[in-house]
Formats: sequence, structure tokens, C-alpha cells
Amino acid sequence: MTADRPKSARVFCIANQKGGVGKTTTAINLAASLALHGQRVLLVDLDPQGNATMGSGIDKNAASVNLYQVLIGEADVAEARIRSETGGYDVLPSNRELSGAEIDLVQMDDREMQLKQALSKVAQDYDFILIDCPPTLSLLTLNGLAGAHGVIIPMQCEYFALEGLSDLVNTIKRIYRNLNADLELIGLLRVMFDTRMTLQQQVSAQLESHFGDKVFKTVVPRNVRLAEAPSYGQPGVIYDKSSRGARAYLAFGEELIRRVGGQIRPRAA
Repeated sequence: MTADRPKSARVFCIANQKGGVGKTTTAINLAASLALHGQRVLLVDLDPQGNATMGSGIDKNAASVNLYQVLIGEADVAEARIRSETGGYDVLPSNRELSGAEIDLVQMDDREMQLKQALSKVAQDYDFILIDCPPTLSLLTLNGLAGAHGVIIPMQCEYFALEGLSDLVNTIKRIYRNLNADLELIGLLRVMFDTRMTLQQQVSAQLESHFGDKVFKTVVPRNVRLAEAPSYGQPGVIYDKSSRGARAYLAFGEELIRRVGGQIRPRAA
């Protein structure tokens, strides 16, 4: 490990209690973007649907060990992680098995802290650990929030998104008070943005007015190439680096690194 590397990873949840907001697309493309900027990244797929796993080019059903075994104490992260050859980062994969973890965790002591304890064993291996959370406030999501330093919220600039955002911010405050005093809102990322729609511009302006510098400067446009990429098992920033969506996520990765005081490095060959 070089001297300028942080001693321990920065752990961020990608979360939004509203579905269909590009949360997993953001998690995958941010992981790949950070890797392209020379960061060591682990992407934790905390959603039983396993979309972040598949979108990283990994067969979610072929992994002999996955996040489910990690959460119930039958395996370590080091055993379960798999390299995304297309994305250049590691993945802690999941599949439908993870749904059973909800039942198993209820019976465990410190049930909200299982993920945090598991990730602490590999924290020095990475610069960033990104957790792709399910869209519901479940015991799985609580594990993600209890083990993170901060939350990144991808959101569309639509009226109903503002209501959902209020709920999520209140959830973050409750987790901060009761489970994790390190948790903070890192920032809001505007995604699927269409500059032609006046309402989206108005909502975007409202976000900037209310949240100030918590709104990332990067705006991710609605882009078909980002939507196509998962079917090829590749992050959009790899599938078509010249697309508007890919360029936006690359800029977002750079903005995040600078925001947390990290150092952008050329990607290792």
C-alpha cells in the first residue's frame, strides 16, 4: 500500500427508498468510474435481486459463496468477493438467497451491525466501499446504513421524488441518532435528467436552494446507452465511454474523490 492511500476505506451507501431512480446504475457506474480514476473499489450488492452483481458481469447464481453467507457468519468477505473483470473492481455478490438473511438476522445479536463487522476485515484493502441498498427500509438496508460513513442519494428531478427524499433524509437522521454517529448525507446526485423538461429544471433549482453544496455539480442525463450496458454485463462507462451518460458518471467519480479529499491516480495496467 502506498503512503498516500487512506488507512481504511470510505464506505458509502447508494440509497433511495423510491424504486426506479437509477440507484443500481449509479452504484455500478460509480464503482467503475472510481476504478478508472485509480481507486480500489468494493461494490456490495445488498439487494436480493442481484442486479448490481449481474450488471458487473458476474453470474449471481454461479457464486458458491455470496453476501448471504457473509451476513450470517458462515463466510468472510475475502472468501466471497469476486473481481468484475469488465469494471475493474471487486463485487460482494448476492442473489435471491439474500432474502433469507432477513429471517436469520432477526435472531442474531447486533443484527444491524453484521455487515459493518464483516466489512471492517477488508477495509484496508480498498479506497471506497459502495453499498447498493434495496429500495425498502429493511433489515438489510439498516445493515448498510449502520455500516456506512455516508449516503449518496441518486434521484430524479420530479415532484414525487421530493416527498421520497424527505422520508429518506429523516431515516438517515434516525440512523445517525440511534445506530451510527458517523453517518452523514454525502450528497444528492441528479440522474435521468432531461433539460427539455421545465419541471425538472424547477425541481433541480429547488434542490440546490434547499441542500446547497450537498447537491453534486455533476448531472447525469437520461441516456439509452446506460440502460443497454447491463444486458452486456458491463458498466456504462466501459460499454460506451463516449456516451453522455458515461462521461457524466466519469465526472461524478472525479467529483466524489475530490469531495472526500482523495487523490485521482492513473488506473493500474
